[in-house]
Amino acid sequence: MRVIELIIEEEGIFSGIEAISIVDRPAIQENFIALSEEERIKLADVDTDKRILMGAALIPNKNIYRQDSEKSEGYYIYFSEETVKKASELFLIEGNQNKSTLEHQAELSGLSVVESWIVEDEVHDKSRKYGLNMPLGSWMVSMKVNNEEVWQNYVKTGAVKGFSIEGYFSEAIKLSKKDVLSEDEAEYILSELKVIVQDKLNELKQ
Repeated sequence: MRVIELIIEEEGIFSGIEAISIVDRPAIQENFIALSEEERIKLADVDTDKRILMGAALIPNKNIYRQDSEKSEGYYIYFSEETVKKASELFLIEGNQNKSTLEHQAELSGLSVVESWIVEDEVHDKSRKYGLNMPLGSWMVSMKVNNEEVWQNYVKTGAVKGFSIEGYFSEAIKLSKKDVLSEDEAEYILSELKVIVQDKLNELKQ
C-alpha cells in the first residue's frame, strides 16, 4: 500500500491549515479532553466549566489511512515533524484561530484556539498533566468553546471526540536509488537527446 508524505509549500496560494474541525472520529485517532476550571479560587463552592478542549491537531510520522472513493485503492499519508511545526506556525500567522467546523461541514462560531504548542518534553509537557501522552513533535491545541449549542449537544454528550485539520498540502516527491541515474547513464541520455534535437533542426532547415 502506498505511503505518501504531505508537505506545505509556503509559496503556494493555497497552503497550510485553514481550520480545525471537531469530529466524532479523528483521523489521527487521538481524542481530546474537556477541561474543567481548576480550583484556584472558589466562589460560593461553585465550579464553572472553562469550556476548553485540549487535544492533538497533528502527530508527526503517524500513518493515516485514506481512500478517495469506494472503488479506488487505499493509501496512507503522514506528516514529518518539520511539516507539523510549519503547519502550526502558519495556522497562527494566517490568523485562523477562530475558524472551526463540525465534521468538516458546518462552519461554527464561538470556537477559538487559545493555546497552540509543539510537544518538546516527554515528561514535563503540559499535555502530560491531563493524560495526553503524545509523541515529541506533536501539535497540541486548546480550544475555547463559547457556543452553548456546541458545548451542550456535542461536547458534553460525547458526540465529538477529537480534532481534525482542514488544509492544503502537497505530496513530497522522493526518488529511490533505482530512480537516480548513474553518471554514465546521464551522459548517454544527453548524447541521445542532442542527436534528436540536431535531427529536428536539420529537418527545419530543409
